[in-house]
Amino acid sequence: MQRRAFFGGAALAGVAAASVSRVAMAALPEPVTMDKPDTAPPLAPPNGRPYNPVVTLNGWTLPWRMRDGVKEFHLVAEPVLREIAPGMTAHLWGYNGQSPGPTIEVVEGDRVRIYVTNKLPEHTAVHWHGQRLPNGMDGVGGITQPQIPVGKTFVYEFEARRPGTFMYHPHADEMTQMAMGMMGMWITHPKGRHPLIDPVDRDYCWLLAAYDIDPGSHTPRVNTMLDFNLWTFNSRVFPGIAPLVARQGERVRMRVGNLTMTNHPVHLHGHEFVMTGTDGGPVPKSARWHEVTADVAVGQMRQLDFIADEEGDWALHCHKSHHTMNAMGHGVPTMIGVDHRGLVRKMQKLVPDYMVMGERGMADMGEMEMPLPDNTLPMMTGKGPFGPAEMGGMFTVLKVRRDQKRGDYGDPGWFRHPPGTVAHEFTGELPAPSRQPAATPARGAHPMRVRKPHGGHHEH
Repeated sequence: MQRRAFFGGAALAGVAAASVSRVAMAALPEPVTMDKPDTAPPLAPPNGRPYNPVVTLNGWTLPWRMRDGVKEFHLVAEPVLREIAPGMTAHLWGYNGQSPGPTIEVVEGDRVRIYVTNKLPEHTAVHWHGQRLPNGMDGVGGITQPQIPVGKTFVYEFEARRPGTFMYHPHADEMTQMAMGMMGMWITHPKGRHPLIDPVDRDYCWLLAAYDIDPGSHTPRVNTMLDFNLWTFNSRVFPGIAPLVARQGERVRMRVGNLTMTNHPVHLHGHEFVMTGTDGGPVPKSARWHEVTADVAVGQMRQLDFIADEEGDWALHCHKSHHTMNAMGHGVPTMIGVDHRGLVRKMQKLVPDYMVMGERGMADMGEMEMPLPDNTLPMMTGKGPFGPAEMGGMFTVLKVRRDQKRGDYGDPGWFRHPPGTVAHEFTGELPAPSRQPAATPARGAHPMRVRKPHGGHHEH
């Protein structure tokens, strides 16, 4: 994490009544930036009301300062470099050095002041998605506030009135700015024991985002509506997505927000969870039930709680199968069953990057060592203890260990299965299958005859 001052003597503009004076300008909170894609440890609150902090998957929490009883944050909207996974870097827009931007954590009842400095090449604004606040602080450029011009700083101020999981994102040239990765999470913790929000041992959060980045390029196509080729957890794809870790028996919370153009059924192996919260707040206990998949629609947040009581490495992913792939080519024909041996070498003399895929299915892609265009990823990638994982995109692993120390978020490595608990090849003799005796036609039965209509039109 780095601290840096951005402005010096630059003039500042304010939002509606919350304009920034020269005196306030000198007292801006120092911006903090992060340039690493690692999952940061939870930020224990140094002051203010106490709370149990979250852990942002491949992200971090934005520090604040207390000033006259107000929590002050400083967001900087700016171009960023984001490593999507080792071997691929994207030119995105984000906040404070990353996309998504840092998570903002506050407590119900906190007075919050957020300075937003615009270092993008165009104007912007920030919408606090899901918050109850004064209309002039809602962040819709041209409707509730003037746009934040390039090089200016606006300030938003409101009370965090209800606990829950929220997001922030632009409401200015939204199609471009969100397609470029401008988004972040906002967590409001309850100020005390809440009847519908149980305390948990580990609290994870991340955003779902999608990008269309051509192999060999670095910048997303901002006009894409459907044919994205990178589906991400917090702008990372497998195997670049960090695992979730837990000590066996701990209560775990997952907060998931969706800012893509489609829904995502988030599926967890080996456990059942309960949806305990949505965009609207905590779910009444009488309306909860156990699931293994939660569909997170566009613009929604879901809070999912479970007990990590099964040891092992459990897959956690979007259940849309194309969303666990990388850099998919949507025009690739299906070649299953087509024998095109001998063609590859001839084709590669004409097109050096030519790749054959799909002769026996797509699993070969997980094992192939083939040249790729610059700055892209294989469609299937990542390795596990038993070989290629044949996954990408929105896929990671929940690692539950009985000996994981409380508060330890380090990766424990791959699970060591107890003897006799791994599926294996059967080498015994296969019994002959039992078959029903051939049916004999009943006495007097006749074969079925079907009368088909003749061609042409009937005349009336």
